Amino acid sequence: MEIRSYPFTEPDDLVLNPTLLELQREEPVARVRLPFGGEAWLVTRYEDVKTVLADPRFSRAAVMEPGADVPRSLPDMPTETNILSMDPPDHTRLRKLVAKGFTSRRTEQLRDRAQRIVDGLLDAVEEQGPPADLVEALAMPLPITIICELLGVPVEDRGRFRAWSDAAMAITAFRPEEIVAANEALRGYIAGLVEAKRADPTDDVLSVLVAAHDDEDRLTARELVSFGVVLLVAGHETTANQIGNFVYLLLRDPDRLAELRDDPSLVPAAVEELLRITPLGGSAGFPRVATAAVELSGVTIAAGEAVFVNNLAANRDPSVFDRPDEVDFHREHNPHITFGHGAHHCIGASLARMELQVAVGTLLKRFPSLRLDGGVTFKKGRLIRGPQALPVRW
Repeated sequence: MEIRSYPFTEPDDLVLNPTLLELQREEPVARVRLPFGGEAWLVTRYEDVKTVLADPRFSRAAVMEPGADVPRSLPDMPTETNILSMDPPDHTRLRKLVAKGFTSRRTEQLRDRAQRIVDGLLDAVEEQGPPADLVEALAMPLPITIICELLGVPVEDRGRFRAWSDAAMAITAFRPEEIVAANEALRGYIAGLVEAKRADPTDDVLSVLVAAHDDEDRLTARELVSFGVVLLVAGHETTANQIGNFVYLLLRDPDRLAELRDDPSLVPAAVEELLRITPLGGSAGFPRVATAAVELSGVTIAAGEAVFVNNLAANRDPSVFDRPDEVDFHREHNPHITFGHGAHHCIGASLARMELQVAVGTLLKRFPSLRLDGGVTFKKGRLIRGPQALPVRW
């Protein structure tokens, strides 16, 4: 069995590395060597990926156990446990604390607010006139404003935590000491907000977490701060990058762009299809450790071995998706797993969908002649992909 170095290459543009699809066809459970920590298994078929994501025999918490030398992309193991590295029941306990703030019903209540934010941002773009950078003008400020209001974070602080977040989500784009410092700064910032909410609680998610710690003893002080950091960073970074990615892909595909302009009712289906086909991840991802022997596609994963999944490849599995490499806004069956699967399914999935629908739909309606203004450079050395800037004219 060939052991390949993984990740295979630095992500380029929004192109899915062809080796992933080759492995999916020929070696769906492949042996790979990570830059640090040795060898692991890489899983690329849809059903196998869902199994790893949902089966409790694949543990995230085991990655954080003292002395664990788990294969990884970064030189240093994370030292701070958070909801992303927990297994049930600890994961379930924390997730339940904020679940009400991220339900589909709550998200729909926020749609009008998102629409007002987008309208205001695009008013400013129109008033300024072309050219415009849609990353700074739309993609970043919308999700940052929404998550700040949900959590109870002062929007005027976004310049501070955006810089920290940018470094915290890096792999090689910043020096290791800068990444560590950014994470520490984010924790310090959230810890300060916690004290402010304790003194003056308001109707927001962070105040809910403070009450759960102070009054109900349902999470520890460290869990409270870690949870706040995760919600703040994950609540805007992925959606902001996807807004830029989606607009970029549409402006490069005249047929699909015309389809959406002619029939705006297709926007929700278009968002789902773009979620399926857009390669967002820019790293090897988060490993899991098998706690018992598990067989996947005829290969036995032994207890103690690390496993990585690739959702991007799984979303193009031809056994699940007809014509998987085509963008089809009329796709009837689209059970993509971009937001994950199982216990760790993204708690903000409904919120992200709504923001993407409002941003893309309103942009195309307001600027029917929108087009790219020159080349687009994508970020490098980060956990997620997205354009550095998105220059447009109309």
